[in-house]
Amino acid sequence: MSLSFFIAKRYLFSKKSANAIHIISGISMLGVFVGSAALIILLSAFNGFGDLTLSLYNKFSSELRIEPLTGKTFDPTNPYLRTLKSDPRMINYSEVLQEKVLLHYGNVQCIGLIKGVSDNYFKGKPLDHLLLEGELTLKNKGLNFAIIGSDIQNRLSINIKDDFQHIEVYAPKKGVSNSTDPSSEFSTRAIHPIAVFEPQQHVDNIILVPLDFARDLLDEQKRVSAIELNLKQGISIDDFQKEIAVKLGETFQVKNRAQQNQLLYKIINSEKWAVFLILTFVLIIAIFNIIGSLTMLVIDKRKDIAVLSSLGADKALIRKIFFIEGMMIAMIGCILGMLTALLICLLQQHYGFVKMGAANFFTEAYPISLKGSDFVLVFATVASISILASLISSRLSIQHTQNLWEDL
Repeated sequence: MSLSFFIAKRYLFSKKSANAIHIISGISMLGVFVGSAALIILLSAFNGFGDLTLSLYNKFSSELRIEPLTGKTFDPTNPYLRTLKSDPRMINYSEVLQEKVLLHYGNVQCIGLIKGVSDNYFKGKPLDHLLLEGELTLKNKGLNFAIIGSDIQNRLSINIKDDFQHIEVYAPKKGVSNSTDPSSEFSTRAIHPIAVFEPQQHVDNIILVPLDFARDLLDEQKRVSAIELNLKQGISIDDFQKEIAVKLGETFQVKNRAQQNQLLYKIINSEKWAVFLILTFVLIIAIFNIIGSLTMLVIDKRKDIAVLSSLGADKALIRKIFFIEGMMIAMIGCILGMLTALLICLLQQHYGFVKMGAANFFTEAYPISLKGSDFVLVFATVASISILASLISSRLSIQHTQNLWEDL
């Protein structure tokens, strides 16, 4: 044990020191303790809310989605894509053709997104929990059916139990414009809605139909808008994504769920970091109280400093003593704060003491998600600020000692 560390520890834990010094040091440590604990708890709460929100969105999104880098559609007969279709690591390989269309039902119309999907689209993708009414069937006895988003149902006042009323879908014809008869510029097809589902807010205007129905409507017999993939359990999505991206080349882009919902991820992360920065400023104020605490300690230890100096202690040793003292105050407060936050978060995860209220349908208690990176970040933040504060306070201690010789 070094001499500077031994003396700093004696100063911090000595029972003979003035009570006021202990109280001031305790207040500084308490400030770091509360700030560190608050950072961990709030970051974990934001992680929990983020995971909860993304899980609701990810229930509809595929794990990977292949799209063309330029243009709206591409040819799925690419040699590698044909090989990928039979890859044993996948649960589902579904071709998708989508486009914005005009929907007409009764006397009401609105713009929606038609999404034509392969027959195996629902394989490995349990969407029953998203179903509000009806059944997940796109084809039955040779007839095509549509599954509509809740927004479409509300805007068009669709009654899926009315077997005689169909949705009329209008899509612009390719290569036709400025016709004397505007109706000739659109392809029109009718389809019966069989179910209503609520995937997520930004895709509630979707209408799922069989792929061949979408091809007929959009006059696109070969090309697709995207290919959606779902993998078996245990397969690394990141590794599989990189593998596909390399083999497909630069003409395609392979998106994971985060990239498919990029705006949502950015919003969640920006809110999290905004809270982190605000609490960091509070933590800075708490840590800089250490300067005042060490200044009081220097005044209290004037005689000790004089004795050490007379025994040959140089300025570097005295500066190091008070630097270590400041770091001990900050680090003890930080570690205790993080351990307390960990305990609180674990209790909330297992017992859910803090409730969200009866109006929430997704979870009763506030969600908590612990991440090791948050603990590393908080510790690094406290350590960085503490080093700065301790350096300042240790330098101030030397300035004080230079004026003590004449007084003693």
